Amino acid sequence: MSAHNGTAPFRFGYGTNGLADLRLDDALALLADLGYDGVGLTLDHMHLDPMAPDLPARTHRLAGRLAELGLDVTVETGARYVLDPRRKHGPSLLDPDPDDRARRVDLLIRAVRVAADLGAHAVHCFSGITPHGTDTDTAWKRLADALTPVLDAATAAGVPLAVEPEPGHLLATLADFHRLRGHLGNPEHLGLTLDIGHCQCLEPLPPADCVRAAAPWLRHVQIEDMRRGVHEHLPFGDGEIDFPPVLTALAETNYQGLTVVELPRHSHAGSHFAEQSLPFLRRTARTAVPSPGDPGDPSVTPEGSTPR
Repeated sequence: MSAHNGTAPFRFGYGTNGLADLRLDDALALLADLGYDGVGLTLDHMHLDPMAPDLPARTHRLAGRLAELGLDVTVETGARYVLDPRRKHGPSLLDPDPDDRARRVDLLIRAVRVAADLGAHAVHCFSGITPHGTDTDTAWKRLADALTPVLDAATAAGVPLAVEPEPGHLLATLADFHRLRGHLGNPEHLGLTLDIGHCQCLEPLPPADCVRAAAPWLRHVQIEDMRRGVHEHLPFGDGEIDFPPVLTALAETNYQGLTVVELPRHSHAGSHFAEQSLPFLRRTARTAVPSPGDPGDPSVTPEGSTPR
């Protein structure tokens, strides 16, 4: 499916974690009406609760609704309190308690099943913050061990698992992603979620160069504005990112997935920001075309990002 208004190859979506005050069906109808190509669906208690006993039936109904509205989907797993009402994003894949880690693994396997049933192009996850008192080697081993059954499920379902480098987490950078790949033996179905704001926040390379470095593994893109060194998701124009080179890099490297706006702390005005974001992205996309004779080289990786 090509994007609207002649901005192919881009397919723009909006994340439901930025529309948390809307019923899911209302959020989807809004995005379709605004002209989005897809949705980043965060499984949460208010939006397709992954712990609901009738999850398969709900997922089946949702698949029909997405088809009716013409929306593609990526499944995201960043709900803040879906597993524990007291711990944001807890428990994680790095928790000392193996039973707690197993709860996160179960959630991710549920997400893989949902993604398969919805025809999603990827399922997203992240490492979590290294617990106090846990050494780095132990944390990496826990992460690799915990992700192994999730990756097995994703491989069986034919859905790429797209790990997101997250500021402050064990896996925070592109180099960390390659470290994980090395731990797991470079599996085919382990892909990458690249958050453009996170690149601006802490990567050594500019965001557009991050896109090129990530291209061979890139399965999902999140996008918003951000400032250097400050992990705060901002509406377009409120941060420091130069977006035309970013979209040019996505076009040149032939990225095929959704590019999803992520503004989770702007849900109080989610409809407004969804309406404002798409025209910005479309205007930017019109200036972002591959240079003649310069298809980009997706095989290039940044210094220090090779598997280790």
